[in-house]
Parts: sequence; C-alpha cells; structure tokens
Amino acid sequence: MLYPLFFEPVYKNIIWGGRKFETYFKRTIPEGNVAESWEICCHKNGMSVIKNGPLKGKTLDEVIKLYGKEILGEKYDKFPLLIKLIDANDKLSVQVHPDDEYSKKIENQLGKTEMWYVIDAKDGAKLVYGLKKGTTKESLKNAIEYNTVEELLNFVPVEKGDIIFIPSGTVHAILDGLLLAEIQQNSDITYRLYDWNRVDKDGKKRELHIEKALDVIDYEFEGKVLKPKFKELSGYKIAKAVSCKYFNVDIINVEEEYKDKPTGSFIIFTAVEGEGKLIYGEEYEIKISDSFLIPASLNELEIRGNLTLLKTTV
Repeated sequence: MLYPLFFEPVYKNIIWGGRKFETYFKRTIPEGNVAESWEICCHKNGMSVIKNGPLKGKTLDEVIKLYGKEILGEKYDKFPLLIKLIDANDKLSVQVHPDDEYSKKIENQLGKTEMWYVIDAKDGAKLVYGLKKGTTKESLKNAIEYNTVEELLNFVPVEKGDIIFIPSGTVHAILDGLLLAEIQQNSDITYRLYDWNRVDKDGKKRELHIEKALDVIDYEFEGKVLKPKFKELSGYKIAKAVSCKYFNVDIINVEEEYKDKPTGSFIIFTAVEGEGKLIYGEEYEIKISDSFLIPASLNELEIRGNLTLLKTTV
C-alpha cells in the first residue's frame, strides 16, 4: 500500500554555498559551504532515500521499479523532475542549459528547463536573467575574449515570493543573498559561460564551457520576473506560477485547510513558508523546506495549518 513519501536530503558542497539550511530551516547539515539540497531526486548524481513508513530506506529508483505507474502515473516510465533548495551565499557562475535535442545528442541525457521560487532574499538582491537586448553570438564572443561579459548581462531585482521561469537556452545566474526552491527537468547539465574571474582555494579557476554555451544560448530571450496573483478560495489561496511542457507549478497558501487528489500524475509539494500537517490515513508533520511526493494512485488528501506550498505536477 503506497502512502505520502518523504525523503532524506542529498546535500552538495559548492564554493558559493552557505549555512542557511541550518540557520533559516533549522536543519542539521554537513560542514562547509552547503549550496544545494536535492530534495527529491532520481539521478546518477543524487538519489533520494525514503525516510518514512514501510518503504523507509529504499531509494526512489527502487520504489519506482516496484510500483511503476502507481507512483508516476500513466505518462512517464522514469522520474522526470529534480527538486532542489539553493543557498547562494556567493554568486553562482553565469551559465546556460541546453535543450533536449542538443543535450541528447551531445551529453546523452535530457536538457534542462527550470524555475525558481524566491524563499528569502537580502535587501537589494538581484539575478542575472538573460542578456541585454541586441546581444549576438558574435558580440558575446568578443566580450568573453576581452573580459567584458558583465556589460552584456541583464541584471534584475528580486524579492521574497518572486517566480523566475528559465527555459533551456536562457543565460542566468543566481547572485548572493538568495535562498531559492528550484523545480527542473531531471538533468544535471550546466554550461558555465563566465565565473566572475573567481579562483578556488588552490588558486585555480573553475572549468568553463564557452563553445557549448555559445551554441545553445537563446539570444532573443526576454523574460520577466513574475509576481504571484492569488485567487481566494475556501480555506486557502492559489496562484498559478509556471506551466510548461515539463512541469506545472502552483503556489498554495493554506490558511486553514486544503484538499487535493492526484489526477493522472504524482504530485510534489514543497513547503516554502510556515508549517502544518498532511492527513492521509495518519498525520504527517510538514515543516518549512519539506518536500514530499504523493503517488499517482493515492486518493484525496488534506493539508491543514498555516503554510505556503509549491505544488508541482507533470
């Protein structure tokens, strides 16, 4: 009998990470610069392990092989998403992700379209979101050669609660002072275009992927930071965040109670604020930063409390 699945996080230490998973989310985390927490993942570079119920200790891959469409729904045979939390204590590299066609041909895996939800932001926080209008492949190539890339980047202000949709081909960078939830295709392909002339503890610069990045960039992309517009319903508010061919994300602001049921797909909930409880046969505590998966075969569930959730479906 399947039930709501909670997972152990998979932490990633990277040069630009910090300690906000410890201070903001009250988690116990490894030492060092903890940059990413892979919350729900089924990838060669990170595999979720179930931490609750009879399936405790099994990997997500193992239970998908056991239960298949009872977990995933009819559309997928493999887990299609990767859910992360990101702590940018320092700025990330300026980067771009390829689309499916390019990535399958060159990297033998899926491309990467993603979205971010800003959980917390310092005053004056910014992101790199695309290139300045009129930038071409040739002008960007020249800027790389003469170390003037920053002049062509589109910097945008962001604040808590903002939504940023990043289709494959979009030049982007998370800058310092941001805590984000990220929903993305199940891919770990990143092409670094520029890394702020940064060096590691040994004085070495990180690898760049200039030629591949130049090949996959969408030079015409113009994005807009989105502000959620909530619709008031009985016991909760809901706002559409992102809808694309890879995932759909809504923001659910639970004020008293919220009921839902899988309809052909699994559901993933990520708590980005507050706390509450999930009721499905028994009660499950929900704390800020928790992500949990509702298998496609489950019936109606109920969430009570005062919390904000990202609801992700495919």
